Amino acid sequence: MYQPQHFREDRLDVQHALIKAHPLGLLICTGEDGPVANAVPFLLDANASPRGTLRAHLARANPQWRALAGGGRALVVFQGADSYVTPSWYATKRETGKVVPTWNYAIVQARGTARITEDRDWLAHHVSQLTGHNEAPRAEPWAVNDAPPSFIDAQLKGIVGIEIEIAAIEGKWKVSQNRPESDRTGVAEGLEADQATAEARAMAEMVRRGGGTNSSN
Repeated sequence: MYQPQHFREDRLDVQHALIKAHPLGLLICTGEDGPVANAVPFLLDANASPRGTLRAHLARANPQWRALAGGGRALVVFQGADSYVTPSWYATKRETGKVVPTWNYAIVQARGTARITEDRDWLAHHVSQLTGHNEAPRAEPWAVNDAPPSFIDAQLKGIVGIEIEIAAIEGKWKVSQNRPESDRTGVAEGLEADQATAEARAMAEMVRRGGGTNSSN
């Protein structure tokens, strides 16, 4: 990925935080006819390997898992908050007029070799973990064992598991760090005023911080 130095985010905990907040990753590999990509919800085990391990599953009918079988290399892209940035928000527009539009975003790319598993116990544990993680905020969480065992067994037969030990990971927080402070202030205020959505507010916060954050910031 193209990485100007002022947009780089190399802190692993910040990269992991984005993955956990935006777990629907774009799983990309090379198939017989060229690139193959599918959106897949992932679970990150930060402690399973030095850079973390990603786990997910695909429908057995999805041919991508066969492209990954036998140690296929994979790229997984996790997209965080993003927003269009109008030049009208820049103080520089009023000073010189020498400004153009851009797009702000936060993104993490993880690469590694995929391991495919059809082990029933692995799949059952993974699906229970994935469900539990996403149901946790609900007042009455749904659990896998709420469904009939025979139904769950049939569902498990229809999926295959994927485990990717992250070999390389990159973070890019393009959040106006290359602009003067007055322009960054204008972008943050513009996002908050013109696009009063959760994503716009998240981007405004990143612009004010100048990038990602971790527990020490």
